[in-house]
Amino acid sequence: MSSDTVTVAEEEYLQTLFWLYEAGLPMTGANIARAMQLSAPTVHEMVGRLERDGYITRDSSKAISFTESGLVHATDIVSRHRLIERYLTDVVGVPWDDVHEEAERLEHAMSPRFEAYMKRAIGDAKTCPHGHPIEVRTRVDGVPLADVSIGAKVRILRFENEAEDLLHYLKRSGLEPDLEGTLVVSDAEEVVVETPDGTRCTVTPSVGATVSVVADPSPPPRVTLPEALVLGKDRYGR
Repeated sequence: MSSDTVTVAEEEYLQTLFWLYEAGLPMTGANIARAMQLSAPTVHEMVGRLERDGYITRDSSKAISFTESGLVHATDIVSRHRLIERYLTDVVGVPWDDVHEEAERLEHAMSPRFEAYMKRAIGDAKTCPHGHPIEVRTRVDGVPLADVSIGAKVRILRFENEAEDLLHYLKRSGLEPDLEGTLVVSDAEEVVVETPDGTRCTVTPSVGATVSVVADPSPPPRVTLPEALVLGKDRYGR
């Protein structure tokens, strides 16, 4: 039986679990620990609490699944986070590479009344500033930029890793969601997208593996994140 009131700490874990779920990565304690940069005992304790409170179940191999209640809570907090990000960027004017951590601070205390106000304020925006759907079940499938062949036309869908230092790096590169261009370089050193006006946006291949795109021609789909979950200095963002 799930608890009526989810705690802030439980919301943080549910967010991380939903990020793993949405990205197609295994929902395991080990991946939670990597994603949040926490110790295995700390994660084990909280996972047990989530299970006792009725938000998750674990099978004999310790793989985690959401209960119905857990999935509702997880989608609610993730959607709220992305809504806040869009509001802060579009209405308040916070740069999109700074907005993730600000939203982390605000998401747990927002009233339903203010949430409704923000929805009106952002109009018909469908994604957060990093390209993730605010209505979380409407995610568009993409492929990693690093997998695309030279000469392919691409449109940036989203940044899978929202760690703040990585967002700063992506902002400096010139890449942003909805940007269109042609892949002109892809090797062991760099991945380069050239826009129609001749601007070149350059990232490393490891970062390119965290940028989801629509490509023509398109490589086969795969999980859009590298095996090493943590690319941010502090922790993996969602």
